[in-house]
Amino acid sequence: MKRNGRPVMPRKTIYRLSIYLRCLVRLRENGIGTVSSEALAKAAGVKSTQLRKDLALFGNFGTRGLGYDVAELSARISGELGTSRLQPVVLVGVGHLGLALISYRGFEKEGFEIVGAFDIEPKRRRDKKIPMPILGMEELPKFVADNAVRMAILSVPAAVAQEIANKLIASGIMGILNFAPIVLAVPEDVMVNNVNLAIELENLSYFIQS
Repeated sequence: MKRNGRPVMPRKTIYRLSIYLRCLVRLRENGIGTVSSEALAKAAGVKSTQLRKDLALFGNFGTRGLGYDVAELSARISGELGTSRLQPVVLVGVGHLGLALISYRGFEKEGFEIVGAFDIEPKRRRDKKIPMPILGMEELPKFVADNAVRMAILSVPAAVAQEIANKLIASGIMGILNFAPIVLAVPEDVMVNNVNLAIELENLSYFIQS
């Protein structure tokens, strides 16, 4: 159960909701006000029965013969995913990947804002200027508390990833996007999404073999 008493949706369902939301955003940008379940499902790459099943988990949507109201469904999914307002995020590990992530300006459009950057060597010279100061790890707990941050991006070497994850959790972080090539041990109420580029490339490699 989620802390608000509502059941937790399966990860695959949440992933599909994110895809539906991006499809709806494109429809709004193109001035389209309504969309059928068949058209939205096709744009998202799923079956229409799966789409209707996913949306039925948190309400009744759509009008027979008219389809879904794009703005209403977008707002409902955003609310369900917790992105109807900017979510503050901290990033730990300002190496090459960390610098690239901080410099990416698309997060705000998707409902997230990197509000703080932390590193064990905050004063080390970087190749690229970033829009915020880099803070030392000792400043992390107070910063997280003062800014009501609950999510973090972890882009540190595998050797220190678990130690840093422990510090993040102790500071109040409940969700971690982990770029380190290691499986983190975390409490049951902390969510970790792993991004391992090598594994993704290995998967692609398998499918392109002749």
